[in-house]
Parts: sequence; C-alpha cells; structure tokens
Amino acid sequence: MDPTKNKAALGFTLLGFLLVASGHAAGLFWAPREAMMGDVGRILYCHVPTAWVALVTYLIAFIAACGALVTTKDKWDATTHAAVEVGLVLNTLLVFQGSVWAKPTWGTFWTFDPRLTTTAIMAISFAGILVLRHLVHDHDRRRVVTSVAAILAFVNVPIVYMSVKWWKSLHQTQSSPDTVSDPMVWVLRTAAFGMLFLSIGFILYRRDIALRQMKADHGETELPPEQDRIELGLKQKETS
Repeated sequence: MDPTKNKAALGFTLLGFLLVASGHAAGLFWAPREAMMGDVGRILYCHVPTAWVALVTYLIAFIAACGALVTTKDKWDATTHAAVEVGLVLNTLLVFQGSVWAKPTWGTFWTFDPRLTTTAIMAISFAGILVLRHLVHDHDRRRVVTSVAAILAFVNVPIVYMSVKWWKSLHQTQSSPDTVSDPMVWVLRTAAFGMLFLSIGFILYRRDIALRQMKADHGETELPPEQDRIELGLKQKETS
C-alpha cells in the first residue's frame, strides 16, 4: 500500500494531533496548579501520556514479533519494525521529559533511580533491535533475529512499570485517573488518547514504508491489471 493513501493512518494521525494539542493546551492554561509542585507539575500532561503510550507501543511490537515468528509474514515483521521505531522515539522523549521534570523537583537531571535506570535500559535494548536489522541483510534471518530480540527486550517493559513498587524509588507510583483530582482527569485522558492515536497513525505509516522497502529488496514489482497484461501479451504476439 502506498503510505500516502493510507486513510486509516491519516485519520489516526490527524485525530491524534488534535487531541494532543487540545490536551496540552488545557494542561498548560486551564488545568489547576498541582498542589505541591505548582506550575512545574503541568509537565504531567505530556510526560505521563508519553510513558503510557511508549509501553503500549512496545506491547504492539511484542505482539507483532510473535506474529512474525508464527506466520513468517512480512506484514508482521514490518509492524514490529514500525512499532519499535515509534516506541523508541517515545522512550527517548520520556527520558528527556523526565530529566526536565527531575531538575526542579529532585534537584538533578539524572539519578540512578530504579525507574529511570530501567527506562534507559529499555531504550538501549530497543535501539539495539534497529541496529541488528541494519546489520542482518538476509530477509528471513532478519525477521527471526528482529522478532526474538523484540521479545527479549519486552521482558524489561513490565519491570519498568513495576519498578516503583518493587524497589525504593524517588519516583512516584504510577499515575492514573485515580491518583489525580477530577479537574485534571479529562485533560490527562485527552492528552493520552491523543498520543495513542498519533502513535498508531505513525506505526501504520511506517509499516507501509517498511513493506514497500521489503518488496523492493526482494526485487518484486507490481503486476499490471489483468486486462493490461492480456493486451500486452497480444501486442507481443503481433510483433513476433
């Protein structure tokens, strides 16, 4: 499929942009100040949705990797590639946003807190998958290596999520609609759904691009419509 003609990807992307812009604007200008952190706490509306959706995106990569191993189909391999790339972008944003938030609240941009450390390991692990894809040129082997690596890297995802409960941590426990006041809930949900839809749109676009690249690597070309093939065959016979 031509990525520029993927209506589902376009729909998710546009809706995601709209919701993200609305949620962030409401978080910046409308939502009440956080009781302890004041205006610094407004980063919650971009940091927390980024964290949630990064983990969801890696879950998509895990599911796609399992599908690629079981079915050996290119669409699953392309989905794994796309989800890993989008997840890594979110993961990088997550680390950056967390550092920006940490400085005024903890007094430092970085500390080897369990949540921060496991999140950094998560980013490095999934970045390694993209490196492996670049190094392995055989199509079938690349699919297997990518899938196995994505499954192994995903082991760290639930560890990241549970780290604040399993170990003593500076980081607060997981944020959810139950942990924030009612006026903040709809703002947080708007931003979160926006980030989710935006990421889905990007995954769909990147999957289509990956599929086209795979076809190009295989040397496959799209056949003309049946009628065109018949006419082409007749012309070849007439000239012979």
